[in-house]
Amino acid sequence: MTFRNRRAALPKPAALTCGLAATALLLSACGGSGDSGTGDAENVATATSMEEAGGLDSLVAAAQKEGTLNAIALPRDWANYGQLIDGFTDKYGIKVKVENPDGSSEDEVRAITSRKGQSGAPDVVDLGSSFAIGAAEKGLLAPYRVAAFDDIPEGQKDPKARWYNDYGGYISIGCDAKRVQRCPTTFAELLKPDYAGKIGLNGDPTKSGAAFAAVYAASLANGGSFADIQPGLDFFAELKKKGNYNPVEATAATIKAGETSIIIDWDYLNAGYAEQFKTKGVDWQVAVPDDGQFAQYYSQAINKDAPHPAAARLWQEYVYSAEGQNTYLYGFARPALMIAMAKNGTLDRDAASKLPPVIGVPSFPSEAQQAQAKQTVARGWSKAISG
Repeated sequence: MTFRNRRAALPKPAALTCGLAATALLLSACGGSGDSGTGDAENVATATSMEEAGGLDSLVAAAQKEGTLNAIALPRDWANYGQLIDGFTDKYGIKVKVENPDGSSEDEVRAITSRKGQSGAPDVVDLGSSFAIGAAEKGLLAPYRVAAFDDIPEGQKDPKARWYNDYGGYISIGCDAKRVQRCPTTFAELLKPDYAGKIGLNGDPTKSGAAFAAVYAASLANGGSFADIQPGLDFFAELKKKGNYNPVEATAATIKAGETSIIIDWDYLNAGYAEQFKTKGVDWQVAVPDDGQFAQYYSQAINKDAPHPAAARLWQEYVYSAEGQNTYLYGFARPALMIAMAKNGTLDRDAASKLPPVIGVPSFPSEAQQAQAKQTVARGWSKAISG
């Protein structure tokens, strides 16, 4: 099954000495950067850590000599990537070229394989879990331990450092409190007759990662599990039977028009709507349902044959710095280093306080469970909402 665009791409499920300094990109004091800083990109191409690249000064010099970073499938309005890209360029003077910003994870992997050895191949990719795992198994990704690698939670990184989570979110319920008398906060409440014709999804779950995750979350809320998504399909069949499900694809436009007063979507997208509509007469409320708490994250990786290997590695260091991780947070996405940053004091607590509250820490379905769930949804979705 192919997820057609970035909004639809399926994301991945969820000693502060030099380590903390590295997270804040203050690495020049952490050893390994005392060389001449010649910036020899040939030495960087196979570096598996910043130390092997000669330290931060040498890595920066080599990246600036390259002058460019090739990225792909990074919309500026998704998870605050616009600010993240601009911050990297402002800090290091390196131009970031973003190809096919609305592309999918599948498009990213295809670009790596089809353009091997070409100057226009992507240097870095931001992939959904299944694609990151698959690309690593095919030998397409370069092992590289960012300075903050140890602070990335277990289960959210490849032991060989070929990919690691960067940001993600939880399925949430967004609701226009001016059009809905009482906004629902759980899946169970969505079945009430009060919400006839009001509930929409961000696309078709056979194509959209966000909608697929909504079915997974509904399954967890109704006795299902990572290994059994069928109760989620049954839930939406009941939602359709009661007249509450609206097949219109939910967007900012459908919210403004009142077509979808309730949307099941990623919390960072719903929270973004809340901010966007503050001055437009829409009181958009967001809640992560505690009866169906489901999270997924995206993963960063470096193309093994990146045409700009130094810039690729410097980009990773920037993304996993406190500055980079907080930039995701400003876009309402939950950074992978959120727990570690809260402990070491580098997390922007004001920005974090604006996120919908969740209980506990995220857990994720396995690759096999996801694959089986996709097949179940592909076979059963049309039947669930027909009639």
